[in-house]
Amino acid sequence: MYSMRLRKLGLVTSVFSLLMLAWLSVDLSAHGASPPHAHGTGSQPKTPTAPAQKVKAPDFTLIDQNGKPFLSTNLRGKVIVLDFIYTTCTDVCPLFTVNFAQLQRRLAPEHKGEVFLVSITTDPEIDSPKVLKAYAQRHGADFNNWAFLTGTEAQLKEVWKGFGIRVIRKARGLVQHDSVTTLIDWQGVRRFNYFGEKVRLEDVERDLLLLLAEKAKLNR
Repeated sequence: MYSMRLRKLGLVTSVFSLLMLAWLSVDLSAHGASPPHAHGTGSQPKTPTAPAQKVKAPDFTLIDQNGKPFLSTNLRGKVIVLDFIYTTCTDVCPLFTVNFAQLQRRLAPEHKGEVFLVSITTDPEIDSPKVLKAYAQRHGADFNNWAFLTGTEAQLKEVWKGFGIRVIRKARGLVQHDSVTTLIDWQGVRRFNYFGEKVRLEDVERDLLLLLAEKAKLNR
């Protein structure tokens, strides 16, 4: 009888332990304990910002919203804020573009010539220069220091690969891609990466001002 009670107690304890593990798993998932991943597939980490270990950004030539060649090397001397979007996205891409538009508007007059924003498409099938220009205008973009870039599939694949971006076309107008915003300094070196959907404009602005201050100090 005593041993039977012990076995029953052990069974109850095991069931309780399994229930607790299941609860913890759900709780951690709900609070962003999963690693970074492509947007639109679940929660993102609480702290999406990470130093880029001063890795050189890849050089590239693409086509801007006016249909003209855009050379990344022409941006040397400027601090670049770069992200990846596509115009038919109804998930987080519009939020990233709204953040960029706000960042552009919040730039101090003395910094407008020192900062350049770049948005690169992940869907060249749809995002022609004309489509990108209309999308940019809907979001109030100032093309003086913000370019929306496209190109051939082959050209863009090299750029995506260079920045470590995974792009998967699910259907026409539906693309899954990694959500990454990166800050590149005036020498073409990646300095900060922001992963996932929870990129805060304040964090990007803070790090951008740090780089501008660093540049100003070196130029004294």
